[in-house]
Amino acid sequence: MSRRKAFTAPDAVAVGPYSHAVEAGELVYLSGQTPIDAATGKLLEGDITAQTAQCFKNLFAVLAAAGLTPDDVVKVNIFLTDMADFAAMNAVYETQFTAPYPARTTIGVASLPLGAQVEMELIARKS
Repeated sequence: MSRRKAFTAPDAVAVGPYSHAVEAGELVYLSGQTPIDAATGKLLEGDITAQTAQCFKNLFAVLAAAGLTPDDVVKVNIFLTDMADFAAMNAVYETQFTAPYPARTTIGVASLPLGAQVEMELIARKS
């Protein structure tokens, strides 16, 4: 029997052998989500704005599966294949949370799975 309490969201896709989220004490760690459309199972075509919005849609589905909301998020890690997309990503990001905003790190990377332009992961705290 596994000691991990994992959460799976029907509206998010896993492209490997990992859980959508795992609970550890009062924290829930969400795996990185790329902009895959759960309805098609394919990477969402579109610019960084559309891809960022899809990442949040996927992540928030996982949060809901864990009984959490965006207000429970304490940390966000964002990976961009082009740091020139930072402002456009940030414009979408700021509409997803309310102040005080979660802590955040944004990192430029060479590439992401399936050719995605952005991937995000979250850490949330249970109330």
